[in-house]
Amino acid sequence: MAKGERKRALRGRAGRNQNGRGSGRAGGGNVRLWGRHAVEAALKNPDRVHRKLWATREGIESLDGELQPDFPVEHADVQDLARLVARDAPHQGLVLECEPLPDLHLSDALEEREGPVVVLDQVTDPHNVGAILRSAAAFDAAALVTQDRHAPPESGVVGKSASGALELVPWVRVVNLARALDELADAGYWRVGLAGEAEMTLAEALPAGNRVALVLGAEGEGMRHNIGEHCDALARLPIAEAMESLNVSNAAAVALYAISARQPTE
Repeated sequence: MAKGERKRALRGRAGRNQNGRGSGRAGGGNVRLWGRHAVEAALKNPDRVHRKLWATREGIESLDGELQPDFPVEHADVQDLARLVARDAPHQGLVLECEPLPDLHLSDALEEREGPVVVLDQVTDPHNVGAILRSAAAFDAAALVTQDRHAPPESGVVGKSASGALELVPWVRVVNLARALDELADAGYWRVGLAGEAEMTLAEALPAGNRVALVLGAEGEGMRHNIGEHCDALARLPIAEAMESLNVSNAAAVALYAISARQPTE
């Protein structure tokens, strides 16, 4: 399938076919991902256990890599693929069924990476979470942290919105978000919560050298009071008065850029 020079092999463990066609949700706890970037990234992720790929021939040709010879693939047309995913989802000729990524402890994520941590307090829209993952990957975040019961599950919608970042940024789910913020403080992170009513701007609240945990609340309600109390500083983005607020995923992108653009300590 490679065009020109040979493309690198796509990694991952292929399993036997399970479940077959459905309504867009994989049974037995499996996840269905769709779209070229999401599927390609999942195929290259050695931590993924893959079950089956449904694809058009054009979809397979678009992948940056070559599938293993024994990888379970079922060739399908566009109409067949549309029945496997959410309604009107842009699958781009690729639908992959795989197991969810393994659970990850916050301490493990912090040991492996140096970037900022993004903490979401009850942000439940999968499109927003996916977009935040994409920005987190762009600015080399160490992890995304969410409360397990008040965040969307890993899904095709999150994966498509993340455009491959679901495989790149460790997603840590915790039972108690306040306790996770305490753990971040113990690890040396300066915890900054975004709040429209805050007196300081984000630039004023950011330290010069500390590692930063960026905390964002749900649209409308914002951060819960208890979560705000577990932040070292509350800050606002200096947007025009004519606009009340930004979408949470846009706010995350702006804030992550501001963190990355800080002057290093001398």
